[in-house]
Amino acid sequence: MPQNEYVERHQKIHGYRYDHFEKKRKKLARAVHEQSKFSQKSFGIRAKLHNRKRRVEKIEMKKAINRLQEREAKGKKMPEAVPEGAIPAYLMDREGQSRSKVLSNMMKQKKKERTGKWHVPIQKVKPITQQEMFQIIRTGKRKKKQWKRMVTQPCFVGPGFVRKPPKYERFIRPAALRFKKAHVTHPELKTTFCLDIIKVVKNPSSQLFTTLGVLSKGSIIEVNVADLGLVTQSGKVVWGKYAQIMNNPDRDGCVNALLLV
Repeated sequence: MPQNEYVERHQKIHGYRYDHFEKKRKKLARAVHEQSKFSQKSFGIRAKLHNRKRRVEKIEMKKAINRLQEREAKGKKMPEAVPEGAIPAYLMDREGQSRSKVLSNMMKQKKKERTGKWHVPIQKVKPITQQEMFQIIRTGKRKKKQWKRMVTQPCFVGPGFVRKPPKYERFIRPAALRFKKAHVTHPELKTTFCLDIIKVVKNPSSQLFTTLGVLSKGSIIEVNVADLGLVTQSGKVVWGKYAQIMNNPDRDGCVNALLLV
């Protein structure tokens, strides 16, 4: 026996303490609270590593639960699915289709439809660097402070947008580069409409550009389609719909987009 396994050797010879398993159970029950306390108190790189580890553990746990549920659903047979009387030999081993299996297939089909629904026309675009996007604004008495940036690309701001005081403004979005409307083409109707922009959903270049509302080629925007009279299958009126920008607004001076139907 290796030298470091003296605890296991002692347990084999003399057995466990009378409260060993009770203590083990309580320690396992306390581990959840200790882990929660550590998650709340930790910050910085320790928090990042801990969150990444917990995420992997949760994914594995969900996968294991799903595998178990599918195995149970596969093993169960529906009583009404079994026919009465004699059946052919080739149908003897066939299982009755369970309701949970049908629901699982429906969910998979819906997920496939959803991924196909947001299939955008332009898959890849040339990323915009921060050097191209921002212009350095030198402020202060000696012009040495370089913490302000002015956006040089077209952008969108909401209707209730108010600029911060100059002392606190980090990014400057000039009024001349703000767009409120977009020329949106409906792919099935083959018609173009001038619609109001509601928000910038995703800019492929950077999350910062999405937050600033930068309008570049390939960006996903939400437009107001209330005037088009679009309705869902249940009869509800559609107010907002996604569209992808197909041109370079900084060169053309306008936003041309394609509606994602």
